[in-house]
Amino acid sequence: MRSSAVAAEEELFLPSTPGKYKDRSTSFNRHLHRCFASTSTMFLWALFLVALTAAYISFQSFVDSGSRYFTTAWGGIQWERQVVASAQIHRENGFSVLVTGAAGFVGTHVSLALKKRGDGVVGIDNFNSYYDPSLKRARRKILNSGKIFVVEGDINDARLLGKLFELGQFTHVMHLAAQAGVRYAMENPHSYVHSNIAGLVTLLEICKTADPQPAVVWASSSSVYGLNEKVPFSESDRTDQPASLYAATKKAGEEITHTYNHIYGLSITGLRFFTVYGPWGRPDMAYFSFTRNIMQGKAITIYRGKNQVDLARDFTYIDDIVKGCVASLDTAEKSTGSGGKKRRPAQYRIFNLGNTSPVTVPMMVGILEKHLKMKAKRNFVDMPGNGDVPFTHANITAARRELGYKPGTDLTTGLKKFVKWYLSYYGYNHGRAV
Repeated sequence: MRSSAVAAEEELFLPSTPGKYKDRSTSFNRHLHRCFASTSTMFLWALFLVALTAAYISFQSFVDSGSRYFTTAWGGIQWERQVVASAQIHRENGFSVLVTGAAGFVGTHVSLALKKRGDGVVGIDNFNSYYDPSLKRARRKILNSGKIFVVEGDINDARLLGKLFELGQFTHVMHLAAQAGVRYAMENPHSYVHSNIAGLVTLLEICKTADPQPAVVWASSSSVYGLNEKVPFSESDRTDQPASLYAATKKAGEEITHTYNHIYGLSITGLRFFTVYGPWGRPDMAYFSFTRNIMQGKAITIYRGKNQVDLARDFTYIDDIVKGCVASLDTAEKSTGSGGKKRRPAQYRIFNLGNTSPVTVPMMVGILEKHLKMKAKRNFVDMPGNGDVPFTHANITAARRELGYKPGTDLTTGLKKFVKWYLSYYGYNHGRAV
């Protein structure tokens, strides 16, 4: 029984070709080797695919987390040529200026004013969706037609900023990029830290190591006065009682810029804007949203303070703000550092830029009604605790003395210009959408 069983088992390894015979052990080992070789190869391929998949997932996660801020490609010969050409100075003793937030309301107007007089201007803007990006892109078209190149990118991108400084050789920085809005901070607080604090630090880090260091002018805000009740607001007044996160980030910015001035010798000028308005303005501002709602026959909400007191704002027309910004650049002294080291104390200034004539919100609405030739449906409510303050009023003595700043547009005139732009831009003709 055993011999026949063995013979039957050996037949399994007999060659199919007569006259040839495979040794049982050799054939078995060869099959075993092929099996394991195939298995090892498959394992290695599987391991490779797993690693590739993991790498892709990790990369995709990185892209997703950063896409909110770093989504646009930059670089290349053509891109570099555009930056260099836009930074070119076309007047004697002119400036080469990097304008952050260039597609924003103030940024667009300042960029055009600088370019018009022959300064080199390069803009950067991330075109975020805080308000309709199409308005920002429309502003960008105007800048492009004025031969101003606007880079789509985020000021937290240190590599991008470094490249722009390398190409542009900026003498000045007009830092206007920021997350604006008082009430929105309650919905998205992290965006304020990202733009107004982290973005500012990233920019200052690049400025401090630039050779030569640029002079920096940047937008603070009248919001830093917070709960201050002394009027008009003066630069020497206390600003340690912010009423909103937005105000707190702007106050933090003033402390941060002072630190970089003190340690690294950066020449820095901070500008506290008071309720800027005018053509191409921000849709989240009251005068803008009121205009939209009045045109659409919708009610507008008007807040009142304690004891039914009307809120008041020191409305400042955009052209006046631009004059203050340009004057700040013109009077800025050179930074005193080199390679990140300060050689001597550098200039540090803060100015109010306002109109000095506060107007109540109901009065502002009345002016809009006159220009629109339509009545507003007013809904008065008590001011909620959302970060708004009851009034703003600028003391501009320092700006008048040091900058020659003199606002020249009253609210009636300014809103007339705004309404004319609004009706044209949004296609209204005699109160009807075209």
